[in-house]
Amino acid sequence: MRTLLDGVTVGGKPITETEQILALRDAHSRLDEMVATGSFALVKATTDELHALLARHEAIKSGHFRGEGSVTGGGHVRLSDGTRVPGLDSGGGGEALTERFDHIVSALSSLRDPREAAIIYFAAATRAQFYFDGNKRTARLMTSGYLMANGYDAISITAARRLEFNTALDSLFASDDATALARLLASSAID
Repeated sequence: MRTLLDGVTVGGKPITETEQILALRDAHSRLDEMVATGSFALVKATTDELHALLARHEAIKSGHFRGEGSVTGGGHVRLSDGTRVPGLDSGGGGEALTERFDHIVSALSSLRDPREAAIIYFAAATRAQFYFDGNKRTARLMTSGYLMANGYDAISITAARRLEFNTALDSLFASDDATALARLLASSAID
């Protein structure tokens, strides 16, 4: 990854991996600009803009919630044990997902601690599967932006905790319980 970000291609790697890493870099750069200029906001336009950059090479329709436009369906998640969890209904024109997003953001406005709000946002946005692909990455970008805009460092999940992260995600999707995920994120935050 470091070699690629330094501008050198990596032999033997699929072009899709290269595109994904460069798209993630571009989305992070845009997020940095938003935070630096004070224009970051926890709104649909921001998440759509970041997703459009992040998933431009892989999502069916990047920058748009599932159901917005002519493409419908999606949102299903396969857990590590192979179980398939059905996605939430997007509603006509993606309206159900837009309403869900608005409800999440509205509920967060009553929280006083931006760290708590960021963790809840990540879990709720990840579970909602707003987009056809790139949901966790987009939710992480939005969570990081919200934390940084409020004077906190972004949360980083180390490679050593990847299994724990994936297990917590499985729990979130299988039971709609974000407790394990919230604990993991909270313990990964820098005070």
